[in-house]
Amino acid sequence: MEYQYFSANDGCRLAFQTSLPGGTSQGARGRCILLMHGFSGSSEYFRHNAAALAGRHWVVAPDMRGHGKSDHPPGGYHVARLAADLRELIVHLRTAAGSSIKFVPVGCSIGAAVLWTYVELFGDADFAGLVFVDQAPLQNRSPRGSWDETKAHYGCYDAQTTAGAQRAWTQDTANAHRGLVQECLGYYQGKPGDAPSEERKAEDMAFFTRISAECDPEWLALLIADHTAYDHREAIELIRAPTLVMMGRYSGCFSLDGMRETVRRANQGKNAEVAKESVFECGHWLFYEDPERFNGEILAFVDQAEE
Repeated sequence: MEYQYFSANDGCRLAFQTSLPGGTSQGARGRCILLMHGFSGSSEYFRHNAAALAGRHWVVAPDMRGHGKSDHPPGGYHVARLAADLRELIVHLRTAAGSSIKFVPVGCSIGAAVLWTYVELFGDADFAGLVFVDQAPLQNRSPRGSWDETKAHYGCYDAQTTAGAQRAWTQDTANAHRGLVQECLGYYQGKPGDAPSEERKAEDMAFFTRISAECDPEWLALLIADHTAYDHREAIELIRAPTLVMMGRYSGCFSLDGMRETVRRANQGKNAEVAKESVFECGHWLFYEDPERFNGEILAFVDQAEE
């Protein structure tokens, strides 16, 4: 994978990793898998996935603005701005590779929210299929649609808990980074089986906290508020492309029932089943915990999308 860059319409320089280095994306055919990281992450998250997927398809993994090697501007801390950036990335990639390319985005955590917003704003015609990884369509609890504690985010679900999360990220940043790892890896959330070694746990903690530390905590705190309040339930009903919803049974973020709302909404009112689910015996970062299964299911889904 090689880093490349382009500029969004507001001048923000955005980074992405690509499996086709230099100018070799010119004339690429078929499908491009877009690996989209979560909150305070980066394209580095996919170190166990990109090479395996790139053996059969073009793989691109962007760093969202405010994350990784992309610019960290003072503004743009909105899911809608991140969706607009994705739209510009797709235009940029098609300029290099040709208009025949279809994309299969894999949105992990807030990456899923970016995709739902993209569909709401631009439709899903750019996509051969869509994959959503361990994210419910609304983090807040809400009386609308009986969206209660059984479906909302476990820890950030109203104005008070959102403000608490913002304080943690801005005033106790190091502990917030560590707390994120403990929330997102299944072995901290009661996943049965052999526990990882202390050396492995230390390596995982160092890897993920280093990536979070690249972000501006004040900017992340503003993004938390936007992300937590954004309700994507009706937007999901606009999806027409084949959809795969991946969920971690030991997610420290959401219940399976909350994440299954995406399957229900995507299939609602359709003559044929659009969305299917896949439950992993993992936590929130299931792509990291069980990369072999994750990679295999992504490749199988992309193959089906090509039929």
